[in-house]
Amino acid sequence: MTSAQHATDRKKIQGVFSSQSVQKIGTGTTVRRTISKMYWMAQELDDGKVEVQALNKSYVPSGPKSVVEMEEFLSKYSPEPEFYVSTVYPKIKAMNSSIERGEKARQAGATYSAEFEFQNALDVDEENVKANFGLGLTYMERGESTKANDIFERLVKLDAAFQTEHKHLFNEFGINLRKTGMQDQAIDYYQRALQMTTQDENLHYNIARAYFEKGMLEKCADHLTKALALNKDHAEAQKFFEFVKKQLAAQ
Repeated sequence: MTSAQHATDRKKIQGVFSSQSVQKIGTGTTVRRTISKMYWMAQELDDGKVEVQALNKSYVPSGPKSVVEMEEFLSKYSPEPEFYVSTVYPKIKAMNSSIERGEKARQAGATYSAEFEFQNALDVDEENVKANFGLGLTYMERGESTKANDIFERLVKLDAAFQTEHKHLFNEFGINLRKTGMQDQAIDYYQRALQMTTQDENLHYNIARAYFEKGMLEKCADHLTKALALNKDHAEAQKFFEFVKKQLAAQ
């Protein structure tokens, strides 16, 4: 069997791993070395490289992900299967359960129960995208725009908030920003999304809606033009564009 065949036959690397680094503390004769240990969630990608994400102080994966070459990964990272089973998996499971209960409570209109559950999840991982979206939507539904804005400020800094897996919550959040009168935030939010993907006609359509509600018709028309350039059959954008052109002509 060739090494290539062996690589395709084996299971892909996935789980919790640790890495160690030696740090020097003090100077001169008082210098001493300490070994610090970090834990990571690792997942092998289709190209044979490994994606790693650090575990936070609550021992759940959080923050930015990075990619390392397989050779480097095998030399620097050690598997920690017992730690995953005893500590990491229960923490992730409890956090996800809180998010699930929060989402059910929010959909049932029990906004204070929803807030409690989402906050519990964020105590474990303050960068959890689903929990942030859920809490932001909860605040908007309660009309607490200042608190909703705090969540918005957090979300626009998170690349993960604009990834495909969160598309449903991402769209709902953006629409609610606009509907609750937070037009500037809605525009910033959609502009941030455009940095991640330029080929989405619905982003341009939604920015156009927000500009229209701010009375900025030329910017509205500009984004409708971009939406239709990406999808000339976008029915809502077509109707909206015709309406806006008449408004502009009447000015």
